[in-house]
Amino acid sequence: MNKVRTLIGIGCLLGFTAGCLSTGSQSLTTSPAVDDGEIVMRTAAAQHTDPFEAGRAAALALKASMGTVEPHALILTECFEEKELKSRVLKGVGSVFPKDKIFGFATYGSFSQGGPLDMDSVSLVGIGGSGISISAVLEPNMGVSGLSLEEDEETLILRLGAAGERLARQLRRTGTDRLLLLMADAHSPKNQLLIDGVQKIVGKRFAITGGSVNKNAGQSFLYFRGRIHTDGALAILLSGNFKVALSGRQAKSNEKVISTAKEAAAETLKAFDDQNVKPFAAFAYNCAGRKGKLDRLEDELAAIQDSVGTSLPLFGSYCAGEFGPADSTEKLPNVLSSGRGWHVMFTLLGR
Repeated sequence: MNKVRTLIGIGCLLGFTAGCLSTGSQSLTTSPAVDDGEIVMRTAAAQHTDPFEAGRAAALALKASMGTVEPHALILTECFEEKELKSRVLKGVGSVFPKDKIFGFATYGSFSQGGPLDMDSVSLVGIGGSGISISAVLEPNMGVSGLSLEEDEETLILRLGAAGERLARQLRRTGTDRLLLLMADAHSPKNQLLIDGVQKIVGKRFAITGGSVNKNAGQSFLYFRGRIHTDGALAILLSGNFKVALSGRQAKSNEKVISTAKEAAAETLKAFDDQNVKPFAAFAYNCAGRKGKLDRLEDELAAIQDSVGTSLPLFGSYCAGEFGPADSTEKLPNVLSSGRGWHVMFTLLGR
């Protein structure tokens, strides 16, 4: 019998919880954030050859970690090879939480404070509490699947730009919008064309991070409200009385992957230290190419932990392109986030 490997991370700010409101099959909007309300973000992960058991084990661990707080939404990443197996992951998570709270995408693996996970794994982050609100929307069927920049550049520019604009326009906007999580079936360098469209609506200095789905044949899936989608993009806007710090670093060798991960995490933490802000969670969208350059996956995680410690809830994934601050000479002036490859995009949330 296979044993389930389960990993848990914890993060909580005191307060109280508000219920969720949802509208439509391609959107979800929660109650507006309460200024001094509770924010709870916790992570869990599991590894098992049975995808249902992996999903269920991760969900049960997350539920236990969140205690009495019901999550507004779950962000899921998984690393299984076939659509049927991925569907069973969703069923496993959905056996514990309502499936319409499940969002995410297929990746090349994940990492959290408990360690890195490769194949046959599921990672979750739960977002809850009255101090944080969510607006999540899906842009399905962008019409870019199978197109390449080499042969279809003009079509991709038009379609991805328009998809990004439509996606951003559907988001509920508030005066406390802080961070946009962007996930898409548009691997690097096509991811830049999508974020160009998003930024026409939200602005070039708004904080955006996220990643592109696994681009291997039969694996390029997005998950929105518990359903599987291809050729699409989803956005999750986080709002509330909290701060965000972002940093991106590029690398293509074992040593540089390790050192740049530490640098990115340290840069965000320093920004918080300068503002007397205490972090309560971190996102790390990392390139699968960087993963492939590592001799040991544990080394990059250890470098991140050298900067931010081992107790901060960390939700990391290996992607086919990332959104965040570009670390290159091609970085555009007055633009905070770009669509790139070979980067780790590290984001801290704090109060």
